[in-house]
Amino acid sequence: MLAYAADSPRTAERTGSPKALTLIVAGHALALAAVLTARPEIIERMLPKPITVVDVRVPPPEPAEQVKPLPRRPITQPSFIDQERPIIDMGQQLQTQIDTDPSIADIGAVIGSGPTIAIDPPRHVPVMTGPRLATSEESLKPPYPNDKLRAEEEATLRLKLTIDARGRVTAVDPVGAADPSFLAAARKHIIRSWRYKPATEDGVAIPTTTMISLSFRLEDV
Repeated sequence: MLAYAADSPRTAERTGSPKALTLIVAGHALALAAVLTARPEIIERMLPKPITVVDVRVPPPEPAEQVKPLPRRPITQPSFIDQERPIIDMGQQLQTQIDTDPSIADIGAVIGSGPTIAIDPPRHVPVMTGPRLATSEESLKPPYPNDKLRAEEEATLRLKLTIDARGRVTAVDPVGAADPSFLAAARKHIIRSWRYKPATEDGVAIPTTTMISLSFRLEDV
């Protein structure tokens, strides 16, 4: 088709027509006139906007803190480099030390010159055991006094018993206030009926004392 178009006499005539050229020139002139007579706003929209350059100021860097250098200390050499060590005669030094040290005899004299301290031998601590009641429970209660029984009175006595090396009660003494009737009945019965296994010291029976509380109750009669 291209070859046909190039050889065709019509196409050549249309291209070189003066009317066509006139129309083309007139079209360009109209377009140019329209652009020149357009509003500034339209022209600004058509043209690219200029680039605005903003001057940004960067603050200068803060000065770095200055580090003061430490003062240098003078380096002193050891004294043994500059001075020579004296030569010591070891035999003479040993003999001098022996002559000045105290002898064993002198030490003994110093120890023996003070007062003599006597050390007491360890004291013997005896093994003690207390008295133990050997009377049966049914024989412990003394008879109730008749006058207190008729008066329906009760009492609790605090008593100190003296026990000999055989385990017998030899004395009954009140501790604090005690009714005479109750005290007499308790003393008579305890001395006659109560028996103890005596206290011992290192296995040997010894006399001793003990404290008891004795109650008289009507409900026990």
